[in-house]
Amino acid sequence: MNATPRKPQPASYEQACTELEQLVQQLESGQMSLDDTLKAYARGSQLLRYCRDQLQAVEQQVQMLDGDELKPLADARERDDD
Repeated sequence: MNATPRKPQPASYEQACTELEQLVQQLESGQMSLDDTLKAYARGSQLLRYCRDQLQAVEQQVQMLDGDELKPLADARERDDD
């Protein structure tokens, strides 16, 4: 069985987004071989999963800080304006 080694996790959410954007541009160019396209797709899936996990972790932290009651952003802006 030929398992391709997984690339390391990105250092940050921003780095993952940047790499993901680059992969999308490469995929959209249509200039990649089929093998490279599959590898890029697999890496993109890994990056997307990483980003979702990071966002979920931040949401959980916000819920803890806000007493398990997320408030819409518009409500927060209205409070700041008062």
